[in-house]
Amino acid sequence: MGRRRDLYDPTGERHGIPTFPWRLAPDGYATYRQLRAAGLRPGGQGVAAQCLRPRRRRGPLVAYLYRIDRAKPIRPMTPARWAALAKANTARRMCPGCGRDAGYVIPASLGTCVPCAYPEGTTDGIAA
Repeated sequence: MGRRRDLYDPTGERHGIPTFPWRLAPDGYATYRQLRAAGLRPGGQGVAAQCLRPRRRRGPLVAYLYRIDRAKPIRPMTPARWAALAKANTARRMCPGCGRDAGYVIPASLGTCVPCAYPEGTTDGIAA
C-alpha cells in the first residue's frame, strides 16, 4: 500500500468498504467534522466509505466517510442539557482536597488544585 492506485477501491473488494485516495472522495460523502460544520450528525448510520492517505511509519491515515443524504440535523441543546453541562463544568472546578472552587479546571495529573498539590509553595517538587 502506498501508491494512489492501491488506495482506490470504490467497490470495497480489497478493503471491505469503498475506499478512495485522500481528498478524492466523491460528492455525497463527508467526514464527521464536515457533517458537524454543516449542522448535521451521522444519525445512527455506519461508516459508508473511507479515505486513505499513505503514511511512512505507522500505516495509513484513515478518514471515515458518512452519507450526507442519510445524515440528520444536530439535536438542539435543551435547558435541561445546558443545566447538566453547567453542573458538570462546575464539578470539574471543585477541588476534592479543600472543597473550594479553584477558578479553573483541575488538572487530571494533579487531582487537586495547585495549592493543595504543592502546599509549601513549590511548583516542581523542589522546595523554594
